[in-house]
Amino acid sequence: MKHQIFILFAFLSIVSCKKESQLEKEIAQIDIDFTVERFDKAFGSATVSDLPKLKSAFPFMFSEKYSDSYWAEKIQDTLQQQLHKESARIFDNFSSEKEEIKKLFKHLRYYYPEFQTPRVITTTSNVDYRNKVIVTDTIVLISIDTYLGSDHEFYQGIQKYLRKNFNKSQITVDLAKAYAEKYTYQQERKTLLDEMIYHGKLLYFKDVMLPNTTDAEKIGYTNEELRWAFENEDYIWRYFIEHELLYSTNSKLPNRFINPAPFSKFYLEQIDSESPGKIGQYIGWQIVKAYVDNNDISLKDLLSKDAKDILNNANFKPHKQ
Repeated sequence: MKHQIFILFAFLSIVSCKKESQLEKEIAQIDIDFTVERFDKAFGSATVSDLPKLKSAFPFMFSEKYSDSYWAEKIQDTLQQQLHKESARIFDNFSSEKEEIKKLFKHLRYYYPEFQTPRVITTTSNVDYRNKVIVTDTIVLISIDTYLGSDHEFYQGIQKYLRKNFNKSQITVDLAKAYAEKYTYQQERKTLLDEMIYHGKLLYFKDVMLPNTTDAEKIGYTNEELRWAFENEDYIWRYFIEHELLYSTNSKLPNRFINPAPFSKFYLEQIDSESPGKIGQYIGWQIVKAYVDNNDISLKDLLSKDAKDILNNANFKPHKQ
């Protein structure tokens, strides 16, 4: 009997892989065309006399709060010049990044036929890592000075848990997250479960839009951190249940288990020293994936589904050691 069950699972797995392969072939045929506009290079090589031309080409890059004299000073500022020079050196050729962005846009067009290809513009932002990418209906801004490599000298004053994701491979991951936030609807997030499921939806959106990206890259973990999360799923889930955290509205819980941090805060010395941050996001992701596996639902409908409904119908079983 066990042998027959194994054969059945193997057969279903092969069928599923063939369907996914066919789907990806279909998505690959979608026509997407855009040019990456290198505002960072244009501004970095500009002189003060070039300002009118730059402002005409990129009016949205020049806030009206600042006078021309401000922009002129910025062009001549030596620190700015160094930032632009280093960004242009590392991203001298943006072709491979463009190809990855194109793949993301093709997936977006497949799942959202109304998706219109935006202008894609690279810039620098004084390493504003809280706004690495900005997405609107018509424009995508990518601050390439936040992707120079986690060990770059510009980042030495930034905490390691943040700068470990300041790499080129995170550009499309961050873009996918920005689009996930745009397309995901969830009522006011009051409980820890609300937060877990919301972020689980964002991560599942990346599963769909970035099929060739590793799970570690999607959540911003190292391979070791992802392994720790997987191996301790059962413990984490029991901790949440036993401490009645899922439906708690305690405002400290997002900082303990959801927000980026060097570690999650169980208030247990050994666990805290080993755990990665955002462990609530990870568990929420596993719940959402279990829900999709056990229910026939479209991506659009999933992204608007109630958190309690997802948990109640996920049949989630955490991994046990």
